[in-house]
Formats: sequence, structure tokens, C-alpha cells
Amino acid sequence: MKAFADLFTAVDQTTKTTAKTKALADYFKNADDADKLWTIALFSGRRPKRAVNTTQLREWAAERASLPLWLVEESYPIVGDLAETIALILPPAEQHSDEPLSFWINALRALHDVDIDTRKQRILDAWNRQDDTERFLFNKLITGGFRIGVSRKLMTRALAQATGQDEAVLAHRLMGGWKPETTSYHALIEAEDAAADQSRPYPFYLAYQLDDPPESLGDPKDWLAEWKWDGIRGQLLIRGSDHHVWSRGEELMTDRFPELARARDFLADGTVIDAEIVAWDAEAEQPMPFNTLQQRIGRKTVPKKLLKEAPVILLAYDLLEHAGRDMRDTPLQERRATLENLAENLPKDAPIRPSPRIAFDSWDSLASQRATARDFRAEGVMLKRLDSPYLSGRKKGDWWKWKLDPLTIDAVMIYAQQGHGRRANLFTDFTFAVWQGNDLVPFTKAYSGLTDEEFNRITHWVRRNTQQRFGPVRQVTPKHVFEIAFEGIHASPRHKSGVALRFPRMSRWRHDKQVQDANTLDDLKQLLDAYG
Repeated sequence: MKAFADLFTAVDQTTKTTAKTKALADYFKNADDADKLWTIALFSGRRPKRAVNTTQLREWAAERASLPLWLVEESYPIVGDLAETIALILPPAEQHSDEPLSFWINALRALHDVDIDTRKQRILDAWNRQDDTERFLFNKLITGGFRIGVSRKLMTRALAQATGQDEAVLAHRLMGGWKPETTSYHALIEAEDAAADQSRPYPFYLAYQLDDPPESLGDPKDWLAEWKWDGIRGQLLIRGSDHHVWSRGEELMTDRFPELARARDFLADGTVIDAEIVAWDAEAEQPMPFNTLQQRIGRKTVPKKLLKEAPVILLAYDLLEHAGRDMRDTPLQERRATLENLAENLPKDAPIRPSPRIAFDSWDSLASQRATARDFRAEGVMLKRLDSPYLSGRKKGDWWKWKLDPLTIDAVMIYAQQGHGRRANLFTDFTFAVWQGNDLVPFTKAYSGLTDEEFNRITHWVRRNTQQRFGPVRQVTPKHVFEIAFEGIHASPRHKSGVALRFPRMSRWRHDKQVQDANTLDDLKQLLDAYG
């Protein structure tokens, strides 16, 4: 655990990517295989299942530190991180341990098999054998909130440096449903047959937002344009007479979309398609609103009624594997032509169809069509260079997303709550309202979009203008108007306003407007009628 704590300290004390990469590479060269495996797992989102809840942790820490629980509760929002709060209040360890990271993770996994009193004693014993940094990391593992400033891409780059393997090959090895409990470092990273996992998807290629005029991309003839669909990015794999559906977040979603099982009937073995999963309105020949699809996202099994009300299809836009051949180095133009040839032989009711190309001969022509994106329930346009390979991760140059300007509404801030982490001392999470007659009706929350200076200014104002407190939430005097930007709007019976927004954020602090100038609920409902 000491080596892992030293790694954390090294990456936490620098903002330089090269320094973080070197620290990680040195760790991967020197750590034992079990620790390397778990480190890879942690940095790719595979954490031990939580065995202790946060209420119990706070109570046990308060007892061990001989502090009243209320003081611990008051300290937590100031520190902004529960793991760090507990590490700070605990008395110095009475013992010392040289146990590795894997030992402590296995100790946490074993907690599921014992009663609550034994869990408590084991946690207290662990705290009594760890220094402050080790405790902090151990607490992070307990709570499941393990984020320490190392991206998966950076971790993969460091692993490539440490092992001498190609970064793209490693990125592919780390995809899929592997678990540190059921594999080894050798099998995952070193074994020659690591790619034999039939269910393993390819790393996704991600696009950059196009902020410059499209003319900066050069000749329009070099580009393919298609709609940027508002669904779930996914890959469909047909391998070994079976099929798998993966989300971009590497979540296996095969059982949630049983309609796609039919793909085995008309796609050959050794086929991998990159696509957007959308709920499909067959009559209108376009996707349904995202909130319709959202009803299916959190379900492990889908009832027949929902299968009928929100049927899904794949809008396919890339072919990554064909007849067992990896197509990613083939130019997009050829990959796309092969995909469209495959689609010509699909039955009309197949739950797969190619995402239609947008024909354009000038950037002005494309701009005009982009303006109609919401008519097709799209968020904008995707631009892909026709000679581009299918790369891994976010690479600038060949793939761009040219999104529509967001929808906006002017709203009044009525509640505020402190943030977490580095923003624990600032009020950053706000609730906003619009007018309904003489009343302000809350309709959304937002916590991003302001500068650090603006967050500081609004924090000072909130502290001076609090009317009531409801736990960590403060009701404030209706005074400030903010422009709220969002990507979509839909009806929601769960909200008092009757609407819910997609990706709301603060785009402007409207110092030029008074509270009475904010929009109304009727204004929101007009947007709902137009774009919902």
C-alpha cells in the first residue's frame, strides 16, 4: 500500500501530464503483478463492491477520534471529501503495516462475508495500521469514490511505456467485461491470446467539438456529414455465434436491448458495428425523444409494454470488423461503403440501418441543413474525414461534432448548496425557478458554467442573503438571474414544473436583468411543444 500511496502523492502533486505518466510507468515497472492488476482496474473504473455505508464510516470514525458525530458531520462539507475528512480526524496509527494494495482490497472484499460488528473491528484495525495517505486511499476504496486525477488514457499510456507494448493494443486489451477477481495481470496484459475474448469491444473513437468555422476544415469533398443522434453510443459484436452490446462507458447492455438479438440472423460472424442506440418511431422514420430511451437504460429486464412503446434500433455509422477482419486502419470511405452494402441486404424490419449521410456541396449548404437538426431529433452534425482510420479515444483532426447552439431560458436562483472537493468552500450547486403568475416555480438544478471568480462572488452573496437552511441547502433571496443553457426538454411528472432539461448549465450571469425579467413556465412549455 505504501508504493500505491507514493504513486498517489506523485500524481497528486503535479499537473504535468509527463510527470504523471512517468510516475505511473515507474510504478508499473516495479509493483508486483497483483497490485498492478488492481491499479489498472481502479483507474478503469473497476472498484471493489462497497461493503460499508458512509453513515457507518462516519459513526466509527467519530467514535475512534473521540469526537461528537455532529462535529464530523459539520466538518465533512467543509473538507468536501468524506475519505479525506476521516483520514484527518483519526488519531495517529499505533502500528505499521507493509501490506500491499491487493491485501487491503482483498480485506475489503472479505467484509461482505462477516457481520457488522466484525466489519467495524476490521475497519478500525486497518485504520490503526495505516499512515494518513494510506488511510485516505483505503477510505476511497471503501466508499467507491476512487478518483485521483488519472484518466484511463493516461494510465494506458504509462502502461505502454512500462511494458513496451503499443498503446492502441493495450487500450483494446483493457476493454470489455474483465474483472480483477477473475483474471491475472499476465492474462490481461502479457498473454498472447488476450485478444481471444470474443465479447471484447474496440476502444471508441471520440470527436472534438467544432468551435471554429467549418471552412477551417478545408474542401467539403473530403468530409462525410451525418446527424449527431441523441441516443446511446454503442457497439454491436457478432462473434462466435453470439452477440454482445456495449455502451461507450464499457457497460454490457445486451439484455437491455433484446430486439438486437435478431442481428445474428442476418449479420455474419466476425462483425462489429459502431452505432447509436435510439428508441425508434417507425411511423415518423426518426428517433423518439431521449427520455423515451432513458426509460430502458436503468433496467436489467424490459417488460413487453416498454418494448412496444420504446423499440430500439441501431443507427450504424461505422464498421469496425468485417468477416473477422479488423477494419479500423481502413479509410472511413471504404468502411462506410462496406457497411452500406451490408445494409442493402438486411430485411426491412431489421433493427439496424445505416445512419443517413447528409449530402452537401458547400459549408453554407451544410450549415443550412444543420439548422434543421432538431426536426430530425438530432443535436447537430458529425463531420468525419473520408480518409480517416478509426482511432482510439479523442483525437483532434479527423472527427468533429458540430452541435446546434443550446436552448436557453432566463431563470432566478432560489437555492444554493456547497460543492465538493476543491470547491467544498464555495456554493456551486444551484436550483433555479421561473415565474408562474406571482410565484417562482423551481424547474432545474445546475452546477457548471461559471468562472472561479463568479463562483467566489456568488458564494459571498449567498452567505449574506440566506433566508432558511434545509440541511446543506440554503434558501436565498430571489435576486439573481442566470441564463440556463440546455440540450433538450421533455415532460416530466416527477417535477413540480412538469418539465425536465437535458444537460442544464449556467451560460451567463444576467446582471442586466431584474428578477421580474426572468422567463415564465409558459415560456418553458412553448419550448416543450416545439422541441420536446
